[in-house]
Amino acid sequence: MSDEKQTDAPHKAGAFDIRNIIGALMGVYGVILALAGLFGDTAPEKTGDVNANLWTGLALVAVAVFFIGWARLKPIVVPADVERPDDDPTRPAPTRRRPSAG
Repeated sequence: MSDEKQTDAPHKAGAFDIRNIIGALMGVYGVILALAGLFGDTAPEKTGDVNANLWTGLALVAVAVFFIGWARLKPIVVPADVERPDDDPTRPAPTRRRPSAG
């Protein structure tokens, strides 16, 4: 038996939720692009007088906020007990290599 206390609170995926990872990556890229748009060369002749880095960075930050907010508002609950599936009789069994006699 375990000495750990059993709690009724559901266990959540937390940092391992893919939405947090996607949100963090998009947020980092968005901040980098926004900073490049603010402080870098805007190249208005190439983009039709639009600061593409700034607007793309701001859009990525908005998407990152959406993903992280979504993960916070509707977290993934990890079940406490997971039943092992029955063995599939159609799946071939693993074969063992016989040691060579040499």
